[in-house]
Amino acid sequence: MRDATERAVSLLKREGATLAVVAGDEIVVSHERGVAPLLALLEGEDSGRWSGLCAADRVVGAAAAHLYALLGAAEVWAPVMSQQAVGVLEAAGISVVAETVVGGIVNRAGTGPCPMEAAVAGIEDSGEALAAIRAKRSELAQNTRRP
Repeated sequence: MRDATERAVSLLKREGATLAVVAGDEIVVSHERGVAPLLALLEGEDSGRWSGLCAADRVVGAAAAHLYALLGAAEVWAPVMSQQAVGVLEAAGISVVAETVVGGIVNRAGTGPCPMEAAVAGIEDSGEALAAIRAKRSELAQNTRRP
């Protein structure tokens, strides 16, 4: 495991965070759930500064893996990672450090597949996956606003 990844893992555990990213002198620690913090990095003003990042993430599904690929990550560590996520990361040349690899990520209620994992199922192109992720987030946000 790279030194930057070890630093990210330490930050994640110490802060009780969901995500810790280290890219050179840049550090981000987030407590947000899901893909939101990765989307924020990707859609930020200078998303290119994250190229080569090392991350520690609580759970990595295929959607997150595609976002890591778009960010140009070097290494991703997670205690739980889906098989599809491993495939996406490895295809992008990203080093994978997973404590447990599972068949798929389940939703927060534990009643079915994670909606983001389902949204990118079978998608190999990370650009296409990003469009599917954005569409699913929009759909979920609309469903949340309904009475």
